[in-house]
Amino acid sequence: MLSRRDWWIGGGLVAAIVAVYLVSFALAPAGADFGGTDAAATGMLDAEPWVRPIFTPGSTELESGLFALQAALGGVILGFVIGRLTGRRK
Repeated sequence: MLSRRDWWIGGGLVAAIVAVYLVSFALAPAGADFGGTDAAATGMLDAEPWVRPIFTPGSTELESGLFALQAALGGVILGFVIGRLTGRRK
């Protein structure tokens, strides 16, 4: 069982990661555009989209950051599940 101290440490780490993410957007130069290879490949193709997005982020940086945050959250959940299953076996 996790102690109260472990929960505080984990929560503090998550808060620090979110704070670094928000500060990086606040300090980014105005008008900066950091496009990736997906955007370059999409621009070269003449394909029609099959579905329309539910939410469109305001910039490519925000889209990239949200993707990274989603990947980090998935990694945390996966690590937690693997840790619990390993602990249960012991």
